[in-house]
Amino acid sequence: MAAGLFEGQYVWHPAADDRVLASVCVDVRAGRYLSSRDALAETRGAFALRAHRSLVLASEAADSDLVERWLTEEPGPEAALMWARVAVLRALRAADVRDPRTEALERIALAACERATTVDPADPTPWVAKLAMARLHRLRDQAPRGLLTAPPGPWRLFAHVLSLDPWHREAHHRFLACFFPRYGGSVTAAWDVAAFLGQRAPADSPLRLLPLVALVECYDPTQLLADRVWEQPQWRSTALEIHQSWLPVVAGYPFTPVLDLAYLAHAMVMAGCEAQARAVFTAMGPYASRMPWSVFGDPAEQLSRARRACGLPVPAA
Repeated sequence: MAAGLFEGQYVWHPAADDRVLASVCVDVRAGRYLSSRDALAETRGAFALRAHRSLVLASEAADSDLVERWLTEEPGPEAALMWARVAVLRALRAADVRDPRTEALERIALAACERATTVDPADPTPWVAKLAMARLHRLRDQAPRGLLTAPPGPWRLFAHVLSLDPWHREAHHRFLACFFPRYGGSVTAAWDVAAFLGQRAPADSPLRLLPLVALVECYDPTQLLADRVWEQPQWRSTALEIHQSWLPVVAGYPFTPVLDLAYLAHAMVMAGCEAQARAVFTAMGPYASRMPWSVFGDPAEQLSRARRACGLPVPAA
């Protein structure tokens, strides 16, 4: 789906140009779930779209009792999936702020994930939701061959998700997060896993972006010449290869992959490849994500700074 033209303002909503999803979000905020059921039912078998819609809807529903009412009044695979998504989101939020209710919320989330996997065993999405909580428990399965640091992690759970969908985007990102320093991993482990996963992916897959995601995650502004890292040949060539192989297929996506495009645009700007970055920003249209820009300052300011470097318009002050 081609993004709309930039008309002077950023659109930060995670639904981006999935108009069905944007409309359903309004219903969720009003306490209505029937349109959510229909929007998710039409994604059965379309796992990337199912993951995207269910994750965005969970962020809208997490602070209400909508999914609990839905599960009681009209149980089914969509209701079970949304309960898993919302329960996991609540558990992660609690863990991140050290809420004393974290352990209880984790138990609820695990039960919700188990229910969803039982209702629809072929759907990888509940397993991905479960994988999102793996960073809380430091699962230490042995790593497969091919990794320099051989970091232990939730490899078996990840392998099960891949058995259902080998190139599941969210699963790869959730898994990689388990190795981030802020979750108890290390810079070397994050880079090692990102390279391992990215190299396995098809050339036209957004998973090729994983090393660039790890680079942002491990960014340390206190290091000498930290902002010049993207100019190094290995990172510059990685970004250029993704630009050449993946960007051309984005127009055929059912929704604009704003977050992936943002990581690529950021890498291109930091590497001094403004012409290539301009094409990425054009593919993004008006849609914006807070990552990766928020790592470097105010996201709107950083995004505008990058667009100016490419000679593109920014919102009026």
